[in-house]
Amino acid sequence: MKSDFIVALTQLAAERGLPRQIVLSAIEAALVSAYRKDSATAGQNISVKLDPGSGGVTVYIFKTVVETKDEITDDQLEITVDDAKKIDAEAVVGGTVVTDSMPHTAGRIAAQTAKQVVMQRLREAEREIVFMEYEDKEGEVFSVNIQRIEPKQIIVDLGRAEAVLPISEQVAMERYRTGTKMKVLLKTVERSSKGPELIVSRADPLLLRRLFEMEVPEIFSGAVEIDSIAREAGSRSKVAVRATQSGVDPVGSCVGLRGVRIQNIVNELHGEKI
Repeated sequence: MKSDFIVALTQLAAERGLPRQIVLSAIEAALVSAYRKDSATAGQNISVKLDPGSGGVTVYIFKTVVETKDEITDDQLEITVDDAKKIDAEAVVGGTVVTDSMPHTAGRIAAQTAKQVVMQRLREAEREIVFMEYEDKEGEVFSVNIQRIEPKQIIVDLGRAEAVLPISEQVAMERYRTGTKMKVLLKTVERSSKGPELIVSRADPLLLRRLFEMEVPEIFSGAVEIDSIAREAGSRSKVAVRATQSGVDPVGSCVGLRGVRIQNIVNELHGEKI
């Protein structure tokens, strides 16, 4: 039967969308920190293995192999090569050997330490997964909800992560309200001390290009190409297009039947003239 500890953390990982192996590695790393504060294993070089089925914990004690007894400065951490070979025939000076293993249960203080470290490792793993998910999506368009409005930036919900819409990437003529949906361009994804920093834009000309690709199948397929874009965000834009296939009307393709395609883009950009 699985321990409540394992069940709870596995459930937490599922809620956060983290791989099971990352959770187990985080738990093992946390238990190492915990057992180093435990009186039975304090001051020793240890490794912890967790049985994901039963939740059982085994503590392995390692010692570094030295040439002679005269070189031993701490008998809890070091062992002579002769004694090491009795345990592992392939032991060599400078290497390590497992001198003992034991099933173990952490005390109350150690368990609290483990919980703190696990939560920290899970947060780190979650940040890394978010970074990996978005790092190759720069230049893509996302539909977002405005979560909160701050003096110098707007925080939007990008799905799995929050993103920042700074003043420099906002459109002066647009009015933003909490809960409003809109499309933004994911401009940059960078690492920071607080996790991945995602910057989005409403003013970048690339957003207009991506909206055309989404609304005009001929542009998406390559039958019509956008040569250049000049944009005054929120006011007006000019888009130069040309056909790469004979018989295709580039302007008509972008405008659409009764102007429906271009109107969808104009509506998304809150009346910007194109």
